Amino acid sequence: MLVVEDDVTIAESIAARLRAEGFTVDLAHDGPSGVETDAEREPDLVVLDVMLPGFDGLEVCRRIQARRPVPVLMLTARSDETDMLIGLGVGADDYLTKPFSMRVLSARVHALLRRVERSARTDVSEAGTKIVLGDLEIDVEQRRVTRAGNPAQLTPIEFDLLVHFAKRPRAVQPRERLLSEVWDWDVAGTGSGTRAVDSHIKALRRKLGADLIRTVHGVGYALEVGS
Repeated sequence: MLVVEDDVTIAESIAARLRAEGFTVDLAHDGPSGVETDAEREPDLVVLDVMLPGFDGLEVCRRIQARRPVPVLMLTARSDETDMLIGLGVGADDYLTKPFSMRVLSARVHALLRRVERSARTDVSEAGTKIVLGDLEIDVEQRRVTRAGNPAQLTPIEFDLLVHFAKRPRAVQPRERLLSEVWDWDVAGTGSGTRAVDSHIKALRRKLGADLIRTVHGVGYALEVGS
């Protein structure tokens, strides 16, 4: 596991908590060393601060995701939705706004790892599976998506979220259910977690069309592509 955080006190606190739970943790304190350490160590997960010297966490995320898919939990001192959308758009799976408790960070880390494990099992069990709904085609084995013949570059969690919808076309999916079944969160006390759902829905609409997913106000979302 890799923690990229320029505040040494915060970085050491995160590392101590994760090491106490049995993880091997490497530390980096700026953008360039974060990318370099990721390439050398190939961690199972990256905890990544947005504000870093050298270049910021968004650029770190772009570079490490371009090399290989890896779950990224971003840390930000800002709650502006634009920053969150950019972070999610460059490949982050989840985010926490400072200040946060180590208990919450630990829970998010475990949830991300469980989701990756479940996704790997699903890919094996559904090898060769293609889902076709109208002009939307999802190749589960190769994790590729096209709509009307146009390929879309989705992040790992965007892909998992789309597959979840595609298995239940037109069924309304409450945000809490999505957090539980896609993010693998314990939805009790998720706080701003529903904003992560909303941000990823916006990303899917931007990449695949605004008409793809219908908002059911006060409840959640539903996939509208015909079968």
